[in-house]
Parts: sequence; C-alpha cells; structure tokens
Amino acid sequence: MVRLIGGVLALLAIPFTLAAQPGAGATNADSPFAAWVLERDVDAPSYAVIEPASTDLNIDSLVLSCEQGPQRRGLQLRLHLSGGGALAPVGDPAATLKDDPTVELAIDGVSHAAQLLFADDFVVVADSADGVMPLLSHALLDALQRGRRMELRFHLVQAAQGQSPAVDGTAVINLQAGRGGTAVAAVRRCAGEPHPQVAEKAGRGR
Repeated sequence: MVRLIGGVLALLAIPFTLAAQPGAGATNADSPFAAWVLERDVDAPSYAVIEPASTDLNIDSLVLSCEQGPQRRGLQLRLHLSGGGALAPVGDPAATLKDDPTVELAIDGVSHAAQLLFADDFVVVADSADGVMPLLSHALLDALQRGRRMELRFHLVQAAQGQSPAVDGTAVINLQAGRGGTAVAAVRRCAGEPHPQVAEKAGRGR
C-alpha cells in the first residue's frame, strides 16, 4: 500500500511562482528554475528549488528543504506536482495507477535506495528517517551535492497480468545547474546549525 504521511508534513510555502510544466517528454532547459534557486532574502536558506530538465510526469518542481524531525533537523526531497491529483504520466488519463508505486534513483549512473511517501500536496523521496519524519541520508546528500545528473525512474502504472513492472515515467535533474552543489551545501548548513531557520509552512501559499 502507498505510505501516507499526511499530518506529519505540512506544505512548503514557496514565495515565487514556478514556470508552467511542459507537455509529455518536453524539456525545461530554458526555464530559469531548471537550475537550483535558493530561498531569497535570508542569510541561511532553508530550501532550494529546481525544475526537472526533462520529465514525462506531472512533476512541477523538486524542493530540497530543511525540516524538523522528532530528534533532529534534516533534509527532505519533495516533488511538487502540477494540476493536482496523483503523481502520474502526463497525457495518459486512462492509466491505472499502482497502490504501491516505487522509484529508482540514480546519480551519475550510481543507484541509491529510496522510497516514495505521499502527503496531500506533494511526494517525498527519502532513504532515511527520524522517527516518523522521512529524511535524506548523509550519503545521499553527499551524492546530490557532488553529482551532475540525477535520474528518477518511476513504476507507477499497474502492469498487465503476467508482465514485469515497467518504468513508466522519468525525471532528469541537472544537479550542477545554476548554483549546483553550493545550493545543496547551503541548505545542509540549515540542518546543521544550532538554531537554523526551518522551511516555512502552509499559510502563505505558493
């Protein structure tokens, strides 16, 4: 079954508007948000946003955010979706989605274990946790900071009986676009500071 994290997480408020998501198979190479953009007008950024360089899913943006767990602060990778509804391939309204979608995560061709967890308004990709709070491990954050290309390969659609599950959606992120690894490092400092600024929550809207 899909793991729901509803009340545990609140929607991250992003104080600027992202570009519209292109159609299936399109690229975002010319979008100003196809590179990491840090939280503005603060000394210690608590999040960074990037759009996929290309995707055939309804993923609008990825947010690397500093979050407070029960015992410690850590970082999450959140997928914010366009148009509402579930994470799904673009242009395939008849697709029957799986109850237990999964993701394969590769950075520069090296695979990393990860899970999908679902809240009301976004999806979390995580490989670690602090209690009930899904977070990214230090090892995966190191790979995000140093890597050049991240590919997320999703298994979302139910396969026909007797067929093996297929990759039915991908998202490619240029990790070194814009501020690159320095943006990831800046948000990591938020989690490591004694009293860092944690990512703003619901109430201000996107």
